[in-house]
Amino acid sequence: MAGNGPGRRRPGLAPGEKLSKGIVKRVVKDIFSFYPVMLPVVMVCIILSSLISSMPSIFQQKIIAVIERSYKSGDWAGVKSEIFRYIFVLVSMYVVSLAATIAFNQMMATITQGTLKKMRGKLFNKMEMLPIKFFDRKPVGDTMSLYTNDIDALRQMVSQSFPQMLSTVVMVITVMGIMLYYSVYMTAVILLGVAAMTVITKFIGGGSAKYFFKQQQAIGKAEGYIQETISGAKVVKVFCHEKECRGDFEKLNDELFTVASRANKYANTLGPILNNMGNILYVIVGITGGFFISANIKNIGIGGMPFSISLVVPFLGMTRMFCGQIGQISNQINAVVAGLAGCERIYRVMDEEPEADEGYVHLVNVYEKDGELVETDDDTKMWAWKHPHKEQGTVTYTPLRGDIVLDGVDFSYDGEKQVLFDVSLYAKPGQKVAFVGATGAGKTTITNLLNRFYDIADGKIRYDGININKICKVDLRHAVGIVLQDTNLFTGTVMDNIRYGKLTATDEECIKAAKLAGAHDFISHLPEGYNTVISGNASNLSQGQRQLLSIARVAVADPPVMILDEATSSIDTRTEAIVQRGMDALMKGRTTFVIAHRLSTVKNSDVIIVLDHGHIIERGDHDELIAAKGQYYRLYTGAFELE
Repeated sequence: MAGNGPGRRRPGLAPGEKLSKGIVKRVVKDIFSFYPVMLPVVMVCIILSSLISSMPSIFQQKIIAVIERSYKSGDWAGVKSEIFRYIFVLVSMYVVSLAATIAFNQMMATITQGTLKKMRGKLFNKMEMLPIKFFDRKPVGDTMSLYTNDIDALRQMVSQSFPQMLSTVVMVITVMGIMLYYSVYMTAVILLGVAAMTVITKFIGGGSAKYFFKQQQAIGKAEGYIQETISGAKVVKVFCHEKECRGDFEKLNDELFTVASRANKYANTLGPILNNMGNILYVIVGITGGFFISANIKNIGIGGMPFSISLVVPFLGMTRMFCGQIGQISNQINAVVAGLAGCERIYRVMDEEPEADEGYVHLVNVYEKDGELVETDDDTKMWAWKHPHKEQGTVTYTPLRGDIVLDGVDFSYDGEKQVLFDVSLYAKPGQKVAFVGATGAGKTTITNLLNRFYDIADGKIRYDGININKICKVDLRHAVGIVLQDTNLFTGTVMDNIRYGKLTATDEECIKAAKLAGAHDFISHLPEGYNTVISGNASNLSQGQRQLLSIARVAVADPPVMILDEATSSIDTRTEAIVQRGMDALMKGRTTFVIAHRLSTVKNSDVIIVLDHGHIIERGDHDELIAAKGQYYRLYTGAFELE
């Protein structure tokens, strides 16, 4: 995968980018699709709990009205029972609210963790479908940030912010209805204060949203750089770039500090401002209510009640509740925006175009019957290409041989700068073809095209006479084995890593492949032999040993075509001799493409192709090219520097 060295500009979302429209709708739609029954039940429980939480003012008004009536009449006989009746009803409602709250909190735990599980699964599955070019341009650390920071931001939003926002909306609407029922005038006073609070919330919340989105970008960049620097710690030490790395990291860390500070300053400023405005409004409502009572102003309300202590006092409580809910919205803005910013980054990956595969030719097992090839499920039989011909309505079977032809191939990675120019070559079954040339000549590019990691711009590539564009990519890649210069081993036993080449391989097949690759001897000396657990890309093994395991992994896959991309460049001379013997045995009967800077390793190739800036400038066997005294001769004799 492509990385970025110290001091280079790191990719990320462009500064100033905004959340896409409909992001909230998309998140809610996804959660509904995950839990189509449980989520509506949770919403009902939240609404029920919020409605009940809005009712105390009604009971407060009724109790004060009873006391006022009794005070004026002097009759206290029925007060006690009536007050206790209201209290009993209110307590009963609170019990129901408590049950609803417990229920939705329990279900939200399942919904939250389930949503994260499913989102991680969708994200990982999508990444498995993406082409190699996606990973070439995206730093590993930034990708990992999707699974950590962005998913965690989504967790906070789903588990806390969404329920709180729904509860707030329900309570605001309910309290508004109660206030209008009691007094339009008093409601108007509160709404004027809330309008001012809304303007401030919009202004400060907008700034908070912008910087929380930038914060998620900055986290991804910083984590990408940290991952890259830790992975290349030895390189940093070798070249004494500690100071430069610290400087680069400080720039990214400062950027993260700046945007995170600004985001939280906006968010943290909003709460105190709204709280104090709520307190001021509380005083204004009290003064206004007292004025209305003393001035005997006629009240206007759905309930038709006059201004009195029993009306004004509950309004004070509703003012506190109403302003408190507006404050709750401000408290959740940072979590909501951070969650939406995380979702935005996740959805951008999910919206990436998957690797296209229009192939319809598949690898199948066949056996010969009466001179014809017949398909079978027995994987011990021979392999063949199953090629359906739609126009004729027929199916033909072509034995898998490893015949490769490139005819007039042009290629560009970005569609602008051409890398290969009219490349034509062929490799007959069992032939060994070597590519030689300076770095950037196009050697590895050709092998990438054989696997269709990238698609060509023009020309044809044929495998056993079939255009590889017609072959299903999975089957094509099963038929082409690659040993790369950079080895990638996975956490597990040595046996598991060899079996990675063919998951159905038996232990005996894996051991046979290891012997063929020359890896059996060193594996036998490991503490647990083939059952030795390796981790961290097998850092406890030498580079040569890791490469031997990589070669054994390809050997167990037993493909008819092999690509050896600098397969022995990281191995010492003694180990190279061991590997070369195994490689010779492995290459026997297979079509093999070899890329090597050590020209001694390609001397015995059937064909040597010399590349220069995407052009084939020479071809022939070793003796022919030496006799021609062209560029290969100069490379081989040291008269021309390979680099």
